Amino acid sequence: MNIVALNSITKVYQDKNRIPVQALTDVSLTIGDGEFAALAGPSGSGKTTLLNIIGGLDKPTHGTVHVAGRELTSMNRDELAEFRLQSLGFVFQAFNLIPVLTAEENAEFMLLLQGVPAEERHARVQREFAELGIESDLMQRRPSELSGGQQQRVAIARALVSHPKLILADEPTANLDSKTGSVLLDQMKKLNEKKGVTFLFSTHDTMVMERASRLLLLHDGELVEDKRS
Repeated sequence: MNIVALNSITKVYQDKNRIPVQALTDVSLTIGDGEFAALAGPSGSGKTTLLNIIGGLDKPTHGTVHVAGRELTSMNRDELAEFRLQSLGFVFQAFNLIPVLTAEENAEFMLLLQGVPAEERHARVQREFAELGIESDLMQRRPSELSGGQQQRVAIARALVSHPKLILADEPTANLDSKTGSVLLDQMKKLNEKKGVTFLFSTHDTMVMERASRLLLLHDGELVEDKRS
């Protein structure tokens, strides 16, 4: 079963002088349920734009987007926000944790928005923290009191606790040293294999590319290669 289906996606922006800039050109692809896939390519190749379109954070100029059985291009802003809340998880290179919240509060934030009761939120976060090797004494620390690797673990836990159909990770290792990044990628790979969580990365990191079971190469906004391991 395909969790993502893109048909002839084209994205055109306008710069400050209203000159059209083509970010994506006629991209069609599918991502199967349970894949561990990566969008790769040089800066400006369109990989982050494509990831944002799949995540409902941006809309294509032309083409259709289906994710988890829903057609996103016809949704309005509120419908897209609700879809992201219920169906998707996001991991960003800058972690995007809320500074005034503890690690536990950050990890359960999406569950709070979904209306999940406090006891269940706490139980889910504890399970995910244990899976990711986050020590219990870190749960009440704020992001400024955590290392980069610890912050990214919390961000991954936040993405996982709501049991999303798809996790989108935009350069998740970019702000980590190679050893920490490698450990986190191995943990995500294990979660993919153990729980069947679908991961789609946007990356130029060779560590991500080496672990991906499928590598989608973009160049100048076009899909130029699709390699499976």
